[in-house]
Amino acid sequence: MRIIIVIMLVAVLGALASAGLLMLRRGGDDREKRNSSMAHALALRVALSIGLFLFILLAWAMGWINPTGLPIPS
Repeated sequence: MRIIIVIMLVAVLGALASAGLLMLRRGGDDREKRNSSMAHALALRVALSIGLFLFILLAWAMGWINPTGLPIPS
C-alpha cells in the first residue's frame, strides 16, 4: 500500500517538474505548443493528485490503511 502511494506522489512531483521545465524553456516558434504542453502536464498533476486522494479514501474505507494520528481523549 505504501509503495503505491509513494509511486503516485513521485508521479505527481514528476508532472510538476515537467511543467516547470516546459515553463522555463526558451524558444521562439513553438510558444503555443509549449504552453499547451505545460497545461497538459499541470492537468495531469491535478488528475494524479485527485486520484491519489480518492485512492487513500477508498483504502481507508476498505480497512486497508488505518489512521495513526494523535489519540482521541475519552
